[in-house]
Amino acid sequence: MTDTFELSHPEFVLIIDFGSQVTQLIARRLRELNVYCEIHPFNNVTEDYLDQARPKAVILSGGPASVFAEGAPLPPKKVFELGVPVLGICYGQQAMMYQLGGKVESGHMTAEFGRAFVTPKNDRLDLLEGWFETDREQVWMSHGDHVSEIAPGFEVYGTSPNAPFAVTADVSRHFYAVQFHPEVHHTPNGRKLYENFVKIAGCKRDWTMGAYREEAIAKIREQVGDKKVICGLSGGVDSSVAAVLLHEAIGDQLTCVFVDHGLLRLNEAEEVVTMFRDHYNMQLIHAEEQDLFLGELEGVSDPETKRKIIGKLFIDVFQRYAGEIEGAEFLAQGTLYPDVIESVSFSGGPSVTIKSHHNVGGLPEKMGLKLVEPLRELFKDEVRELGRELGLPEHFIGRHPFPGPGLAIRCPGEITREKLDILRKADAVFIDQIRRHGLYDAIWQAFVAILPVRTVGVMGDGRTYDYACALRAVTSVDGMTADYYPFSHDFLGETATRIINEVKGINRCTYDITSKPPGTIEWE
Repeated sequence: MTDTFELSHPEFVLIIDFGSQVTQLIARRLRELNVYCEIHPFNNVTEDYLDQARPKAVILSGGPASVFAEGAPLPPKKVFELGVPVLGICYGQQAMMYQLGGKVESGHMTAEFGRAFVTPKNDRLDLLEGWFETDREQVWMSHGDHVSEIAPGFEVYGTSPNAPFAVTADVSRHFYAVQFHPEVHHTPNGRKLYENFVKIAGCKRDWTMGAYREEAIAKIREQVGDKKVICGLSGGVDSSVAAVLLHEAIGDQLTCVFVDHGLLRLNEAEEVVTMFRDHYNMQLIHAEEQDLFLGELEGVSDPETKRKIIGKLFIDVFQRYAGEIEGAEFLAQGTLYPDVIESVSFSGGPSVTIKSHHNVGGLPEKMGLKLVEPLRELFKDEVRELGRELGLPEHFIGRHPFPGPGLAIRCPGEITREKLDILRKADAVFIDQIRRHGLYDAIWQAFVAILPVRTVGVMGDGRTYDYACALRAVTSVDGMTADYYPFSHDFLGETATRIINEVKGINRCTYDITSKPPGTIEWE
């Protein structure tokens, strides 16, 4: 039995992060090519680490710093002594040139932001195989500083109007450097560049969910041994996939605790309990605590106060039920790789937390439990893929995100059972409409918010005085930014008619067309 869940990856690409906003996209591109990779902040990559890790290749990310500024982040020089291919991107190119004998300068005349076009120079380069089928390639630039003199041994293989050293390489040492960002969507042929790089590195491209599943099950069994595990099951995709993976690994040693706080969507509790207790035959505690949560929330209208009440009660309830499971030594969570990355500071030194990601924060230490986090090396779409590998229903795997506080933050103002019942029904109609029109998978998140106002309406020959609601549907990649989904007026009219006709208590519908920023996706 081991203390931690750690998979062994004898072959991986190391991405050294210098603070770029798109470093995670580099990892996504490599994972899409079935190549395992890890992101580590530059200040965690020491010579000792490199000796132990022995990466197959190294990528130096972009970043906001200047290489010649005092205290500028730089990789250990040992990176260039490993004998493996190295790719520098934007700031990574500048760091490479600076450390290997080139020059970097600052100057607004050669700054470049946005779309640019690179044209080839000199002989063909293995990194650029499949590029320049026409006389130029579109790329995305975002740099203020620039390389003014390349390091000895390097040649220029691509230029742009403001970046004479847009692509450089020392072919003999397999060092490559580009001033643009091949990982972003606006460099259309960027995937091919990464594909060529992993080919140069000799990566096997064997990172698959089937292989991950097998190794993760073996590691869970090794970590847990014959001890019992508690899993906090929310019904969301992450905790659900983690629960099914754990159950496949350790069977009845697993007990899931599903806290029903009375703020779930229509029929959600029944669906979760039926799927996990009946279909997967898991040991599941259904903690029906609606009265407790709604009682504590009565009369509360401030959104932050709502969140704090729900968070505290959840921990208290979870701890109470978990305490009834004799012999439990582990707590399982659906922590994902972006959570792990965000929990390590780029500039504040190793292990400085900048975002808490534990769903039941503080409980492992408080209860004396060890953590099992079998999804901690996966991105969200990889979790969905693993869910398919494990046989979870597609309608469950592809569900839109749902916040921990549930409908509480879609009910501005005071929460009442009446308003929650109205909200559930309206939300169910809206989602049904989206599915009927084949739009569900094109939307990141969709829901209804019930507004804290009543409006006058006319239904038949009678006057109504009921609630107004707001429909919300957004497109997004990661939830950090979002834009409203451009429904047709016909769709909105049809949906409003259905909600007003089918949901007693609502007589007016609006559609929220606010982007994020300045708004948020949720209403509270």
